[in-house]
Amino acid sequence: MDKSKQLFSKSKRSFRRRLPQIRSGDQIDYRNMSLISQFISEQGKILSRRVNRLTLKQQRLITIAIKQARILSSLPFCNNEKQLDRAESIPRTTSPRTKNK
Repeated sequence: MDKSKQLFSKSKRSFRRRLPQIRSGDQIDYRNMSLISQFISEQGKILSRRVNRLTLKQQRLITIAIKQARILSSLPFCNNEKQLDRAESIPRTTSPRTKNK
């Protein structure tokens, strides 16, 4: 085989089987907060399927469950812990505005 043909031939990669994070007995539901919190980043974003190592069907169900939990206020839309800490540490001084006539 020529070197030019070797460059374009597909390399045989070993197929790595995905290890399911969700067990068969786990219920994917908006009330299962311990399961849902594994699939949310520190900023409150839903992690991708590649990061989670989930199947397409599992990722869809997790996404729906997270969105339902957010709507029902059992899960925040975004994680504002850093903003809350900063807001508490900075004292606010409010002065009433007066209109000059």
